[in-house]
Parts: sequence; structure tokens; C-alpha cells
Amino acid sequence: MNKLKISSAIITLSLLAALPLHAQEKRVSPHETVSATIDGAQIKIVYGRPYTKDPKSGEMRKIWGGLVPFGQVWRMGADEATLLTADHDLDLGGTKIPAGSYSLYLQPEENGSTKLIVNKQTGQWGTKHDEGQDFARVDLKKNPLSPAVNQFTIALDKDANGAGGKLRLKWETTEYTAPVAVQK
Repeated sequence: MNKLKISSAIITLSLLAALPLHAQEKRVSPHETVSATIDGAQIKIVYGRPYTKDPKSGEMRKIWGGLVPFGQVWRMGADEATLLTADHDLDLGGTKIPAGSYSLYLQPEENGSTKLIVNKQTGQWGTKHDEGQDFARVDLKKNPLSPAVNQFTIALDKDANGAGGKLRLKWETTEYTAPVAVQK
């Protein structure tokens, strides 16, 4: 009986000690999984979807150049790092990405040029970007978006002609895109 009490106490203390770490990595945004079959490849992206409004104050936030700073790596969503998984080698914006799982980050610049960062490390909290694990940086095309999008959105769209597709990142009044196809 004493062993049971001691074991319970140890487990309780362990859980209490872990609470501050868990609280730092608590999800604040809803999460979504988008999937598409493009040129026979199964592609899946799992990401957090922050809102334009601050979840604590309800105030509208400036997204590009504010919450998402120019010239710095952004976690591309909320909470855990955004995860891309593909079962075929991909051509993403002219860059060969081998089949597998990757974390995605974004680095927007004030002049409009923006890089999608494909990182080999997975499973980390979104702010834990290790540049040494970067596999590739892909140029994205910036387009104006109207009407404005209140919640960060990622889409994978098949091309209407059946060849390839497009990765779309939408938030506020901006959309970033890159073509996606199976690597031939």
C-alpha cells in the first residue's frame, strides 16, 4: 500500500512539474488538415489557423509586417510547425522535394519577395526553427486578395487541366502561391 502511495505521489509531482512546459506549448488556434491528390501524389498539410483578431484582446492585428514580420522566419501558422507530407517526389515551385515529411516556414520580405522554407525537422513547436535543417527555399508569387481573409488558410488546388496544381497561402489581403507537380 505504501508503494502505491509513493508511486502516486511521484506521478503527481511529475505531472505538476511538467505543467509549465505544457502551458508554453498550449494550442491557441484551431487546426486543419488539407489534402489533395495531384498527379497521383497524395499530399497532406497539417497546420494551425490563427485569426486576424488577437485571441486575448479581440483587437484586429496587422498581419504582414506586423504579426508576421518582414525579413524573419515565421512559423507559417500557429502552434506546432506546419507539416507537409507527400508520398511521391514533388516539384514545388521548380524545386525537387523528395517524398516524405517536412516542416514548412515562411520568410516574407517587405519588397514582396517571399520564400517558403522546407525544413527536414518535424514534430517541433513552430517557433523552434533550426536553419541547419532547411532542405530548400522556394520562391512564392505574391498576389493581392479580395475580399480579405480573416483566418490564415492553406489550400492545395488541382489544376483544372489535370496537370499539377497550386499551393496557396492566404491571409488578410495577400495570397502567396507556388506550382506543385509530381517530379518526373
